[in-house]
Amino acid sequence: MATNTPKKKKSSVITSAVRGRWLSTRFFSRHWGIILALLVLVMIYITNRYQCLTAMENIQKLNKELEVVKSERIRQKSAYMNAIREKTMQQSIREAGLDLTHRDQPPYKLRITK
Repeated sequence: MATNTPKKKKSSVITSAVRGRWLSTRFFSRHWGIILALLVLVMIYITNRYQCLTAMENIQKLNKELEVVKSERIRQKSAYMNAIREKTMQQSIREAGLDLTHRDQPPYKLRITK
């Protein structure tokens, strides 16, 4: 006589996880301290990552602004040095008693055609 015994099906990992065999309320009640500590650590990691990214963006913005200010400073210094040089030359011309004036037009080349 054959007995009809039901065969046990192999349950997959996904179905056992969905049915709560791995993560039951008993598991959470036993390990609530570790789970809470892990959640806090994950939140600290996310917060730190966000702060680092925003600080890096701020640093890049400030570096760009610094480059603009440096180039403006160089331009202003060059204009100042040019003005001082020109003023010094005009003063020395006046002191020498020469009758020279500043030209408004730049010099130009003459071409001789043969």
